[in-house]
Parts: sequence; structure tokens; C-alpha cells
Amino acid sequence: MEKTVIKTGKTVDEAIEAALSELGCTKEQATIEVVEEGTEGGFLGLGRKDAEVKVTFNSEEAAEAPAPAASEDTYYGDDESFEGDAVSEAEDAAANFVAEVLSGIGIHGNMDSYREDDTIFISVTGSDCGAAIGRHGETLEAISYMTNLIANKHSEQRVHVYLDVGGYRKHREQVIKGLADKAVSRVRRSGRKVTMEAMSPAERRIVHSYLQDVNGVTTHSEGVEPNRCVVVTPEGKK
Repeated sequence: MEKTVIKTGKTVDEAIEAALSELGCTKEQATIEVVEEGTEGGFLGLGRKDAEVKVTFNSEEAAEAPAPAASEDTYYGDDESFEGDAVSEAEDAAANFVAEVLSGIGIHGNMDSYREDDTIFISVTGSDCGAAIGRHGETLEAISYMTNLIANKHSEQRVHVYLDVGGYRKHREQVIKGLADKAVSRVRRSGRKVTMEAMSPAERRIVHSYLQDVNGVTTHSEGVEPNRCVVVTPEGKK
């Protein structure tokens, strides 16, 4: 019986591998037609076009041919690659979305992405990144929020996207930790609670996480957005 599938991928080889996997055959057992070579696209990958292949497998012919010998690297067992593939698909979707948004607002630079476990890290560097950061990082937070939604639509497992543009988030995180250290010092000197400056939800989470294991103080948030603040309080006091 002859079976044909059409698959796409970032490269021709990637598309072929996907087709062969679905058909359950080797490259030698299949007839491969390259429909589209694919293109890398321009800045940040915008306009990239996937490669497309048409692969045909005749199971009757394959049955007559001798099966290839298994090498020492051949592994037979449960396929444990699904989870990684799902996160990779989410990474691609997130990176493509960020590329489209930044290109749309005229950001010029380079983008790198990688993942560790269930976290996808996307970093954009270059000049004129201010438009993607906004006042107090508000635009960056909005883009991050939308990117997380896009990524999780392409993954069955929960993933988190950490997006940084122009090094703003990394620098801001260090600033926030410095402010938290100063607040703790003031609390210890005075024995009274200290209210920090208004911060975004993401920045408040940094403070809560950073101070959760610090002896002698506790943290909570007070106020209404966008003026909600972290309050550092002497432990045991309300």
C-alpha cells in the first residue's frame, strides 16, 4: 500500500525527518520530493518561509526489502521526545511573535532564544529598544504577557516565557533587589514597616521571592494597581 504525506519544517531535512517519522520508514524506503526549499527571512526571522516536502512510502515494496541492521545507537522503547518537541514548538511560536511585534515597531537588533526545562528565555539586543520597553517597563510587560499566551497555546504542558529587551529586565531586577536590601536595613534599624515604591506585579514577585528567606522580615502587597506596593514588615508584626 502506498502512502504519501506532506510536511513542513525550518529546513528540508527537518521536514523530511517529520515525514519519515509519521510514515514509519527510512529515507531509503521512501520517495522524496522537495516542494519548497524554504527561506530564512529577514531581520529577526520575519518573513521566514518553511521548507515543504512530499514523501511517499510503498509498504509492499518495503516488505520485500531486507530490514536494515540495528546499530549500537539504535534505541527501541517509549518515545520520550514529545514533551521536548512541544516546548520547542512553543519556543518557535513565542520567538516568531516577538519578532513580528518588534519589527512592527521598528526595533533593530538581534534575538536569541533557548529553553531550560519549562522556561523559554528570549533576549533581544540592539539600539533603539526603548519603544519595546516603555515607561517603567510597561510595554515590555505587555509584550511578555502576550508572548506567554502564544507560547502556551502551542504547548500541552505549562511553559513560562522570560523576555528581556535591551538588557532592561536584568538591570531592573538588580535595581529592585538593591531597593529590597535597603528596605530590609531600614526595617531592622527602625523596627517599623517600610513601604517600597509602586511596582508592576512581576517586579513585586521579584521582591517577595528575594526576601522570602531573609530572617526577621515578611512581605506583602498593599494598594491598587498601578500604585500597588510591597510592604516589608518586621517578622511577627502586622
